[in-house]
Amino acid sequence: QVQLVESGGGLVQPGGSLRLSCVASPSVFRLATVGWYRQAPGNERELVAGPPSSGNTYYLESVKGRFTISKDIDRNTVYLQMNNLKPEDTAVYYCNPLPGLPGFGSWGQGTQVTVSS
Repeated sequence: QVQLVESGGGLVQPGGSLRLSCVASPSVFRLATVGWYRQAPGNERELVAGPPSSGNTYYLESVKGRFTISKDIDRNTVYLQMNNLKPEDTAVYYCNPLPGLPGFGSWGQGTQVTVSS
């Protein structure tokens, strides 16, 4: 059974940084299909960063220049480096394949990110 486990969230002040991790199991899971999503209270879940690639990677307009998605194949992990965090980044963050790809929709617990002074 494919499983994605998110971690690394927390409470941070505006302007701070966090690095989220998404560990994929089993190891054959295609990290190249995994992106990061977030859902704030009362809002729809949205794609924040597309799968890590050597070419153009999708980023939500509001996070461009602040967030970076990457992967470590040896650790079966996809990361989301988040810098210069803003209160509007507060949400539960999830990793998952892109819609329509194998494994999409099997959501984990997510990791809470709270940006507040």
